[in-house]
Amino acid sequence: MKRAPRIAVVIAIVAAALSGRQWMHHRTEKPATEAPAATRPAPPRVWQLGSLELKPCELPQPHSGLSTAAWCAPFQVPEDRANPNGRKIALRLAIVRSSAQVPAPDMVAFIAGGPGQSAAESYPAIAPAMAPLLAHRNLLLLDQRGTGGSHPLSCREDELGVPGGAEETHGFDAEAVRKETRHCLEQLSKDADVRFYTTTDAVADLEDVRRALGSPKFDLLGVSYGTRVAQQYAMRHPDGLRTLILDGIAPNSLVLGEDFAVNLDAALKAQFARCEADEACRARFSDPYQTLYQLRDALRANPHKVSFRDPQNYASVQRVLSEVSLATVVRMFAYSPETAALLPLSIDAAARGDVGPLLGQAKLLTGDLGDTMDGGMQYSVICSEDADLLQPRPQDKDTILGDTMIEAFRAACSVWPHGVRPADFHEPLKSDVPTLLMSGEFDPVTPPRYGDEVVKGLPNGRHVVLKGQGHNVVARGCMPRLLDRFIDKADAKGLDTSCLDRLKPLPVFVGFNGATP
Repeated sequence: MKRAPRIAVVIAIVAAALSGRQWMHHRTEKPATEAPAATRPAPPRVWQLGSLELKPCELPQPHSGLSTAAWCAPFQVPEDRANPNGRKIALRLAIVRSSAQVPAPDMVAFIAGGPGQSAAESYPAIAPAMAPLLAHRNLLLLDQRGTGGSHPLSCREDELGVPGGAEETHGFDAEAVRKETRHCLEQLSKDADVRFYTTTDAVADLEDVRRALGSPKFDLLGVSYGTRVAQQYAMRHPDGLRTLILDGIAPNSLVLGEDFAVNLDAALKAQFARCEADEACRARFSDPYQTLYQLRDALRANPHKVSFRDPQNYASVQRVLSEVSLATVVRMFAYSPETAALLPLSIDAAARGDVGPLLGQAKLLTGDLGDTMDGGMQYSVICSEDADLLQPRPQDKDTILGDTMIEAFRAACSVWPHGVRPADFHEPLKSDVPTLLMSGEFDPVTPPRYGDEVVKGLPNGRHVVLKGQGHNVVARGCMPRLLDRFIDKADAKGLDTSCLDRLKPLPVFVGFNGATP
């Protein structure tokens, strides 16, 4: 089983839980005059699109026997674009075909988050948002190089050679991070030069694919880290875009990692303030924020092994509960409204000695994340594009995430080879392309202020903030319908978003049966 390196899971910038299969099956009625099956021509087994011959394929979903029906074609690119005659790598290219007989000439393209997630494997989580689009447009799923089915930079757990996983870590250990990183690099270097798995390389791949498909204009959707790829594509290939959609925005100017601690702390305060404002929640938990920090202080003084039941097989599991593991778990809970609503209850239970609710849910989240995240690619991106710009932040020391994140980046990137970052890489995006930006009110990693920053350079852009929501909001509420309208009209400013006013935060759970009626 592939496993993201320990710190790669901790620093992940994506929503941890992936939903099950949600793509839509389009049913058509047989016309009365339809010819008998024996005389009907067989459906075509090859779909010619541009210079590519696509054939029917199934995209498997992790931890599921289900799959997504698509059309696939082999596609190779040079690993080192400065050496086109050198090693070639294969990319997984898939298209979910529109139900229209004659689809629109433009094509929706989805870029997944991470860094390190596969578009094909992440697709089920946003499939409800894509369903309306498939009525008129084809959808491109291209696994970014280093992820999923595109020459993944994955380190297997049994190949890392480092004793003890994240569950055995009592605190941050820079040398342990460096040691683990070296083992991962040694394994990957057998058939990859990790310098060439950056955002810039991925943007060039995406443009090559567009041209091979016959040069359609893209309606480009980036989620989380995918918004960085989308903005870089818009800077390098503006003629390839019809519209741009950014969900959970990471500005070009952002140095990944520097704001993680303050963003999480602000999101927790805002989420826990809802408990203080609710009479039943306040009576049940008093001050969840204070309880969280009291639990953190106790674990800082006394990290210890705890036992709980695995929620998937009910087997007894032992883990070390420390301030580091607590921070990691709390951060994952904060990503979505469903798990955030459980956080006060889970923290209260853990403070009273029952760690099952907190660590059980965390095991589900980390399992999904570790199995869909290619941590080597994450290192290639961050070490090339951000690590040298990170500065110590002692002011973060007393936050729940603490000030070790930057040191963890520095430790890993002191080992990992660096690719080339263009001189203008961190310049703000300036573009006339119609752009729809969306953020969740309580997003703990890409807060709404990031979208406010990016939209300043987009005269045809509009930023909407979804009340009570967290990270990755394109499938929330009426957002799929708004996305369909935006792509249809290519007009963000004229979009009627009043339906979003009906969105509300989930009530905080005061017991495991739910919130008080």
